[in-house]
Amino acid sequence: MKITASDKILQSIALLCLAAVGVALVSQHVFGMRPCAWCVLQRLILLAIAAVCGLAGTGWGAAWARRAGAALGLALSLSGVVAAWYQYTVAAHAFSCAQTFADVFMTQSGLDAALPWLFGIYATCADARVSLLGVEYALWGLLLFVVSGLLALWVLLRPAARP
Repeated sequence: MKITASDKILQSIALLCLAAVGVALVSQHVFGMRPCAWCVLQRLILLAIAAVCGLAGTGWGAAWARRAGAALGLALSLSGVVAAWYQYTVAAHAFSCAQTFADVFMTQSGLDAALPWLFGIYATCADARVSLLGVEYALWGLLLFVVSGLLALWVLLRPAARP
């Protein structure tokens, strides 16, 4: 088993996404920043990216598996960009995000009830509008999804490693 540069990039994406979820959980449970439906949907997307890229970057798979993982990671990153952008531009300015896609998806999936410490919805989108270093969390999320998407795209565009 040989770890390639693509494996390392995929592993970095996974670690970056897991670190972001860790920061979100510390913000929630230590500093009392309650998440909204769009916040927890983005956590789910980050965990999905971490799982896909982490598995694809194990070094056990063939080149096509790395590329498939990178492609799925890119698609998930794009969905995260859309979610973060919607949260920042629309949901954060609305009184409530009840019955929006994020709210319906998270409650219908049962994740909010099964894992409330991770996916519980405890605030409205307007109330969850919080800044870190003068930048709203939604924009930090947007930046993270853009970076993870660009890294996944880089793996897709890299020439295949020669044996």
